[in-house]
Order: sequence, then C-alpha cells, then structure tokens
Amino acid sequence: MIQLRGRSSGFDLEGPLGRAVWMVIDQATLTPERRGRAFLLEAEAEPPPGFDLYLVKEPADAPTQGQWVALPPLLRYLSGGDVISTSETGEYVRVLWRTKSPANSVLLTERCDHYCLMCSQPPKEREDDWLLENACELVRLLPPSTPGIGFTGGEPTLYGERLIELLRLCRNLLPEAAVHVLSNGRRFADPAFASAWAEVLNPRMMVGIPLYGAEPALHDYVVQARGAFDETVRGIVNLGENRQRIEIRVVIHQQTAPALPEIAEFIARNLPFVEQVALMGLEMMGFARANVDQVWIDPLSYRQELREAVSLLARRRVKTMIYNHQLCLIDRELWPFTVRSISDWKNEYHPECDACSVRERCGGFFFSAKYKVSENIRALPAEGEREPALLDV
Repeated sequence: MIQLRGRSSGFDLEGPLGRAVWMVIDQATLTPERRGRAFLLEAEAEPPPGFDLYLVKEPADAPTQGQWVALPPLLRYLSGGDVISTSETGEYVRVLWRTKSPANSVLLTERCDHYCLMCSQPPKEREDDWLLENACELVRLLPPSTPGIGFTGGEPTLYGERLIELLRLCRNLLPEAAVHVLSNGRRFADPAFASAWAEVLNPRMMVGIPLYGAEPALHDYVVQARGAFDETVRGIVNLGENRQRIEIRVVIHQQTAPALPEIAEFIARNLPFVEQVALMGLEMMGFARANVDQVWIDPLSYRQELREAVSLLARRRVKTMIYNHQLCLIDRELWPFTVRSISDWKNEYHPECDACSVRERCGGFFFSAKYKVSENIRALPAEGEREPALLDV
C-alpha cells in the first residue's frame, strides 16, 4: 500500500501558506515557471531562487533562505510532476497526483445522497467544497498532455453547475485526457442537467453509474434511498438521448450476486446504448466492514451467476469487464474479461500468490482484503500441472 497523506516532520513558514495545491518540481523538471510550484530539494543541494515553498526529506536538509516543509517519511517517494496539497500551517501533506500512477482519481466530495450498504467511502455531511477547489487548481497545474483523470466522491453531481465548470476546465486545459466521473446517476434524471453535461462537448468524457438490481426494490435497498432506481434509470436514459458515454457498474456482494443474470438482461434489453459494463468485486472498507454479514460472499459462490451475466452481455455485444477479482476464483473462460483495476496505491497480493503462475496477469487484492478474503485463494500451477482442490462454499 502506498501512503497518500501524512504529518510533516518539520516546517518553517513566514505565515499561513497562501495556497493549498502545489506541483512538485525537482532538478529534472525545473522550468522558469514558479507559481504554484514547490521545489523538492535534495540533501546539500543549492536551492534555486524564486520558489514560494521548498520541500525537503529531512529537516536537516532545509534551506537557509525561503519557506520549507519537510515531507512525512512515508511520502518521500514524491518526485517532479507530482501534485500535493498542504494545510495552511504546513503541518499536513496530502498527495493529489502521482505521475508514476497509471490511473489517478481525485476525490471531489464526501457528501452523498445514498447510503450504500457496502460503501467504501462512507458519506459525511460536513462542508468540503475545498476538495472541488483543490481539484480545479490541480487541473490548472497538470500538463496538457495528461492522458487521463478520474473524479470520485461521495456524489460529485451534488455540485451541479460547479461540477460542469470543472469538466469544462478539463476539456480546455487537458485536451488529451480521458475524463471519468463516478456518479450515482440520479442528478441526470433532470433533463436540464443531462443537457448541461452533454454541452461540455468532450468526447473523451465518461460517467460511471452503479445499478444494483433489475427492479426498484433491490437497488433501492442496496443504496438505502427510496426512488433511487427510477431516477438512476431515467438519468441513464437522458444521458443516452444526449449521446453521452456511459459505464454501468455493478458491485457484486451477497445482495446483488443472485441477481447478476437479471441485471445483465435488464441492461441488454433496456440500456443497450451504454458503452461498457463493469462487474466489480467487493472492497472490504467502510460500510462493507460494518455490514459484513449482509454483503460478504465468497466469489466462488457466484461463479455460475457471473458466467451467465458475462455471457449474456457479450452475446449482446456489450463491452463487459470484470474488476477486482482474483483469477483463481473465477472460470478460466472469463479471464479475457478481467481487468487489473485496483488502484496501485491500495493494491496488494496474498502470500499464496507468490508461487502463482499467473500472478502478473491477476489484479490481486485491495489492501482491505486483510479483513475478509476467500479461503480458496490458491496459487495456480503452470499449464499442464494439477490444480489444488477447492473448498466447499
């Protein structure tokens, strides 16, 4: 697991920092631009002049001139091109962007109008508009060649027009970036908002929307919000009418696993215009841990339902992907549909995986798998060798 936040090991500031978001610059990425940049100073190096903030790995390496913050020990992997946010006192540092990461997601809010049984990011009611403001500043700092950016929550569409403004900023400043936004989809039931989304005019923008049932009762129960199914489906249809790119996401757990074939049939019959469907394994964090008795299920228990759902969608030519699953727990015929989807900062492997012949192809585990994992994780032998037996589930 890669740490993304921590407490500074020292700092010396003239007063409160005038900004929160900084691009890290080192000697290899040094340019004449200074605004919004924090220079990462190596031990005993001479600091280049003109930076409002210097970063050091040890307080002993601090410059004699200028403001400085010593990075938390677990954030000393930072390098040029990364982006951080700091508290105004310099005491806390959070990583917003890592150039070496294949996929960066930016949290826009922890507020949400759902209360999903398995939510890995439980909603909070506190005001956190600063997250959106930081995201806008991040976009202004990133290079135009940035290949992709994701936005998540909470529920980002609660910002309304302010979210649309952020997406326009991405279109204008990051023309090559694939933009992916996670949303529960309900705001798009408003035709005006769906139209405003479409009017961003970014062909590289996609929204990922969850669907947890083929009928209202199951979906509304999972998200703990009455009427959510009807609004979500209406929102998806509105986006479809505006020719927007849509991904349907289905988190598989004890409540949704039995309904996988029916959900797949519903999508294929009623929402054939969606671009892709992601069938996702459970992340054992947040409410999933609190509601473990209601949501945990061994993936071996739904192998048949998963196979049926994927087969049905594939026959209807709906692009289908399997996220967050271990290859040893699903049928080999489904391996071509699997994606190494777990964010690298929270991606780990079981000790059993060390001897597995397909480890490099497998997506591994969330860090949170330490709380609950299938007893059938096993190293798969090389082709031609005998596989270990499975336990009954």
